[in-house]
Amino acid sequence: MPWMRSHRTALTAAAVTPLLLTVWAAGPVHAHGAPTDPSSRVYACSPDGGSASTPACRAAIASNGAPFTAWDNLRIANVNGRDRQVVPDGQLCSGGLPAYRGLDLARADWPSTRLTPGSTLTMRYVSTIPHTGTFKLYLTKPGYDPAKPLAWSDLAEQPFAVVKDPALTNGAYRIRATLPSDRTGRHVLYTIWQNSSTPDTYYSCSDVVFPQAQKQGGESSATTSPGKAERSATASPSGGEKRADSSPSPVSEQRTSQPPSQDPASAQPQSDSTPVASGTATGSGPSTPVLAGGAAAVLVLTGGAALVMRLRRR
Repeated sequence: MPWMRSHRTALTAAAVTPLLLTVWAAGPVHAHGAPTDPSSRVYACSPDGGSASTPACRAAIASNGAPFTAWDNLRIANVNGRDRQVVPDGQLCSGGLPAYRGLDLARADWPSTRLTPGSTLTMRYVSTIPHTGTFKLYLTKPGYDPAKPLAWSDLAEQPFAVVKDPALTNGAYRIRATLPSDRTGRHVLYTIWQNSSTPDTYYSCSDVVFPQAQKQGGESSATTSPGKAERSATASPSGGEKRADSSPSPVSEQRTSQPPSQDPASAQPQSDSTPVASGTATGSGPSTPVLAGGAAAVLVLTGGAALVMRLRRR
C-alpha cells in the first residue's frame, strides 16, 4: 500500500542520514595556523600580511607563481618528530612543499621584527580551531649568514623554548619564552608546531633583528630590512617588553607589556593562556575547515533527501 511504502522510505532515510553524518564527522579536522607576531614570512608576504609589495615578497611570489593565500596551511602529515629527516636543508621555511618554495630564497631583506636579546618574547600564533600539540622555538646560531640557504646546522640541536598545549584564545595561541642573550644582527626564528590531535606538523620562519653590540660613545645600531613588517621592541626597566614605536604594525598587532613583576632574565618558557587582544585576520584570511565541514554536512543531508524521493517513486 502507498502509505506503507512512504513509511518504509521515511524509516530508511532516518537510518541512513545519521550514519552518513557520523562518517563525515569522524574525518580529521586540520588545525591550520602560523605566527603573526613575530610575523612569519608566509604571513608577511600574504595578501593579509601587508608586506607583499616588498622586494623579498615579490621575489617569493614570483618564484611560487601564485600569492601566499593559504598562509596558515604550511604543514606536513605524519612527520612524528622526524623533522630533520623529512625537511631537506635549504627548504626549512617551505617545509619542502613546492607551493611555498619562494619562502626559501636566501636574502637579507625579508620583512623583519626587531627584538631585544634576553628579553621575554610573546609569540602570537594564529589558528582556526583549538588543537593539542607542542611548539618548539629555535633561533639561528651566532654568525648566521642570511645570504645562504637556511640549513638545519644553522639551528641549535635543541630549541630554546618548548611549550605544550597552550590555550587558543580569541583565535590565537600566546607562546611566552625567554630569548637567548647572545644574538646580534639578522636571524631566523624557526617554529615547529607538532600536533598531537592531528597527524600534521607545521613549520614557519620569522625574520628577526637584534641590536648590534654597543659602539664607542654608548651608541647602538640595529640591522634592518625594508618592509612594513619591521618593528622594534626593547626591554623595559621593569623587565617587560614594550614597543619603541607606538603605532600598530600592519603585519601584526602591537605587543602588550609584560607584568612589572616579571624579570625576563629569570623567566622560563611556559604555556600561556592569557587572552589575546586580536588574533584572526581579515580578507582572504586563514583556511576555514569548520565552514567546509558545514558545507559537507549540507551535501550529505541533500543526498539523504534525494534518496527518500527515489524510494517513494518506486
